[in-house]
Amino acid sequence: MLANIILGAQEAGAKICGVLRYEQTTMSKIRLFFRDFFKPAPEVTLLKESKIPEYRFKSVNSKEFRNLLIKLNVDLLIVGTWKEKITPETYKVPTIATINIHPSLLPKYRGPNPYMQTILHGEKFSGVTIHLVNERYDAGEILRQERVPIYETDTSKELRERTVITARTTLTELLNDMNYKIIAPINQDERYASYYPHISGEERMLDFKNQTSDEISRTIRALHPFLPTYITYNNKFYIVNPYNFQVVDTVCGQPAEIISKTKSSLTIVCKDKKAINFQDIKLYRNNILKKFIKNIF
Repeated sequence: MLANIILGAQEAGAKICGVLRYEQTTMSKIRLFFRDFFKPAPEVTLLKESKIPEYRFKSVNSKEFRNLLIKLNVDLLIVGTWKEKITPETYKVPTIATINIHPSLLPKYRGPNPYMQTILHGEKFSGVTIHLVNERYDAGEILRQERVPIYETDTSKELRERTVITARTTLTELLNDMNYKIIAPINQDERYASYYPHISGEERMLDFKNQTSDEISRTIRALHPFLPTYITYNNKFYIVNPYNFQVVDTVCGQPAEIISKTKSSLTIVCKDKKAINFQDIKLYRNNILKKFIKNIF
């Protein structure tokens, strides 16, 4: 999202005064240095190529950060993925506004991960909403909104990739309109509001007795790439390949019954008496060294 926000602002001809990545507020300088060096995110490369200043603060609600906004005479503070609630003392500092780019069609799917939630709930469309920041999460007045289709084979990865590109063009259009048009913010209709927090993690274990084939399919696609999903068989955990499974029409068998198996595949009956054939499943191995390296970098 950050890389596309930067590109969207540049394409509108806006001057970017600086960037504060969320990692700067949560990771040590050494850990972030090694991660950016060995596994740089797209925004890191873009920041260097564009020579955009990057700042480090403990919080956007700190006095130091607000003083920087005043010093730089910031007109617009643009928020992408941010886990910290921004206080009025901060979001009122910019001369025009503080705006948030949220990846859903607000007021539906407020919260930290709309990519996952829209797929989990079987939506056909998600979207991008640019709205004013106020004292409530994702509840400010809407400035611009665009729909993003959700396809039957989408995981959260594909939906996110499509959404951030839409965010880029939507931001460019909004910034251009600010130069030539009067923009009237629209209140969100609270009758249609919904909020979803982070999932519990229990969704990772597929429940063939109590879930339909459609519910299991949506769970697998929604959790990728954030969390793997698992099948339990013979007291072992197997990781599902989110791109290599297929729903089979009505079959004979009871829910959770395995009706065929090979070395790397299982076909299991679901609650609705349809089955799912899972190919390229892998035995889960708790590789401590691999997890240690991942946590560092």
